[in-house]
Amino acid sequence: MTTLVFGHKSPDTDSTGSPIIWAWYLNEIKGINAEPALLGEPNTEAAWMLTRWDLPKPRIIADVDDGQPCVIVDTNNPAELPANINGADVQAIIDHHKLVGGLETKGPIDITIRPLACTATIMYDLMGEDAAKMPEAIKGAALTCILSDTLEFRSPTTTDRDREVVKVLANDLGVNVTEYAAEMFAAKSDVSEFSDAELIRMDSKEYEVAGTKFRVSVLETTAPEIPLGRKDSLMEAFKAVAAEDGVDQVLLFVVDILKEEATLLIPNDVVKGVAEKSFGVKVEGDAVVLPGVMSRKKQIIPNLAI
Repeated sequence: MTTLVFGHKSPDTDSTGSPIIWAWYLNEIKGINAEPALLGEPNTEAAWMLTRWDLPKPRIIADVDDGQPCVIVDTNNPAELPANINGADVQAIIDHHKLVGGLETKGPIDITIRPLACTATIMYDLMGEDAAKMPEAIKGAALTCILSDTLEFRSPTTTDRDREVVKVLANDLGVNVTEYAAEMFAAKSDVSEFSDAELIRMDSKEYEVAGTKFRVSVLETTAPEIPLGRKDSLMEAFKAVAAEDGVDQVLLFVVDILKEEATLLIPNDVVKGVAEKSFGVKVEGDAVVLPGVMSRKKQIIPNLAI
């Protein structure tokens, strides 16, 4: 039976590229029949990566059957996975997020969770000498994943190991990292064709604080004026998205990659209170700038308070 490899819902570049990378490794190195899959449409940067390296877009799945062999990458949170994930046969987890709990497996499994900026970096290390056997397209996917998750080393999650692997991959591919990252971020910033609800859900995770459920959304861009120009309609859409997704509030952070800061939209007094208590700022108006805030994983989620 084919082993499915997939990441989280609302797939970003890492959750699109890492399933491709690991499925290649399982198929070509370990001799295990594997297929990458997605739990939704990839974001603009991830779609650009597929085109840039001529990689087929993985099949999008809505759920998994009982007993389906699978490897989970770039998450360990059941809320970000198929509804029937505990009915599947989870065989491994490769991740770089905090351990959430709630997953159930059929037996002992391999779990690798490391404090690195990107799942692809972990995979590169797990492959050992076999990493050198990756074809150009797979190396290209790995390079894109790491540069995306580190925001070209601007994110505080970046480690020396992420930098080292990027250097090796870029050298192998003959890629100028600065120029390549600029192309990536330009693709990520092209969001004009997306609806407000699509933008809110494009890179988002559900998180609960003191009984309040949040959809924590991040838009990383080199052109923040584009989403901020839609501030009013985005905040109006928060209500419908929250109702449809079963959450209490939406938090939308527009991350300016070049200025290394985030703007949090403030649609109501609840979010205003969250902003002031979580980030030690005084909120005036319908948005607040948070200097230095770049990472949902390291700077946003851990600080959320009501």
